Order: sequence, then C-alpha cells, then structure tokens
Amino acid sequence: MKQIQWYPGHMAKAVRMMEDNLKLCDAAVFVLDARAPAASFNPVLKKMTGNKPVLYLLNKGDLADGRADALLNRLRESGANAVKIAANSPASLRPLTAAMNVAVREKLDKMKEKSASRPMRYLIAGIPNTGKSTVINLLSGGKKAQTGDKAGVTRAKQWVKCNGFELLDTPGTMPPSCENQTLARRLAYLGCINDDILEFDEIALALLEELWAKYPAALTERYGVSGGEPLEMLNRVCARRGFVLRGNEYDYERGERALIDDFRKGKLGKVCLDSAEDLAAAGLV
Repeated sequence: MKQIQWYPGHMAKAVRMMEDNLKLCDAAVFVLDARAPAASFNPVLKKMTGNKPVLYLLNKGDLADGRADALLNRLRESGANAVKIAANSPASLRPLTAAMNVAVREKLDKMKEKSASRPMRYLIAGIPNTGKSTVINLLSGGKKAQTGDKAGVTRAKQWVKCNGFELLDTPGTMPPSCENQTLARRLAYLGCINDDILEFDEIALALLEELWAKYPAALTERYGVSGGEPLEMLNRVCARRGFVLRGNEYDYERGERALIDDFRKGKLGKVCLDSAEDLAAAGLV
C-alpha cells in the first residue's frame, strides 16, 4: 500500500504563527475527532503549549459510540482535562464552557487575588476537519468562523470575541511526520487529509477491512456484506448500490466514494476506531 504523506508549506507557517501567538493565550483547546482521537492528535501542538493548561475536546461525539467514552475516561484517568461533545448541538455549550473554565481556574484565582480582571483567551487548534470552526460558532453564538466538510477551510488566524472570553482560531495543522500509517489511514477515512492526494481505492479497501474487524454488522446491514477479502466486500457495496458498468463490471470508483462518504456522514452507525493502545502510541496518555 502506498504510504500517505502530507505537511504542505502553509501548515509549517501556521505552526510558527501559533508559537508566536500562544503567549497571548491563557489555555489551549485541542479539537479531536471522537471517532479517532489518537489519530487526530497533533503532538507538535502539545509540545508547543509547554506548561499552559490544555483541554482535549473530543468533537463529533454524536458520530461516536461507547468506545469513545472509554477513551475519554482513559484520558481523564491520566490527569487530562477532557470532554466529549457534538459542536453542532446547542446542548454541548454548557459542558464545553464548564471544561474551559476548569482549564483556566488557577489563572482566574491568581488574578482574583490581585484584584485583576480581563477576558480569558483560548487558542483553538487541531488537525483539519475536526470541527474547530463549528466549535467556535457554538461558543460565539453565531457563524463567525467559516465551516466546511473539506480539510483546510481555515487558512489564517482570527480572534473571535465571545461572552466573557476570546478565542484564537488557527488553521488546521498536521503532524510533520506520519510514521504510524494505521492512524494516517484513519485520518483519510475521516476526511482530515485532502482527498486529492489520496489513493482512494487503497483507502476504501483498508476501511472495509477495518470496519469488518470492528463493526461487521454495519457493513452487513447497509450493503449486505458477509465477509471475505476487502475486494469481495467492495464488490458487494457496488452491487447493493447499483454501481455497475456495461459488461457487468463494477464501477469501483463510485463504490469507493460512496462507502467513504457513508462512513464520514455516520450512515454506517456510530463508531470509534482508536484504542487505548493508540492513545498511548500517540502520546496522549
């Protein structure tokens, strides 16, 4: 399988910009995808924050199952401040702001001792397409950040004033290396990597193999898949969806894209691909 590679120049520039602006912030919020929190963690950001408090935000929780809750508990057991939400739901505002307040509680206490007062400032960071802009819109009460379902929508920093605090929105940044190809493939499934640089046939076959190992019922229910090699399962996807060309050959390109689109939109049910071992390998615990 061809190795997935990334790290365009604008991401390196974004990291330097964040380093320059982090001193203006009191805490950092790292937005992760609850379906693959280890894969969507950028250790460069954690190293950059140093001793500043960090909130790990497992977003898109409405698309994740109980395995994500187990990983959330593992993060908390390690001493991390972490919360799982679905930023597209107003109900997530209260638990999110509560967790953000926990992150800056020590700073607020020190300011109170000095009779000082000012809005807290948070750096919002994460890899592309984890929902940073949706998080910001939830916190600000309006569409102040541009959103999209493709990686790399935010390309420049922007300060967003909210009720009692400020947010520094930053471009999505990938780790400079992608040595763990298992986690890299999960980012590809989720749309965190530009589709234009991916080998879609390899990604689709890998996704089928991983889903059959972890969520076989989802493939059976939606496509009638009953196991076999990944290509056999892709044949079944194409047959079920009617993606057949002249000569009764399967239209693999349409089948691959339909499969990945279904997965990204939650049409295969709630999932979480990462494990506790992945959290450790990514440096999260």
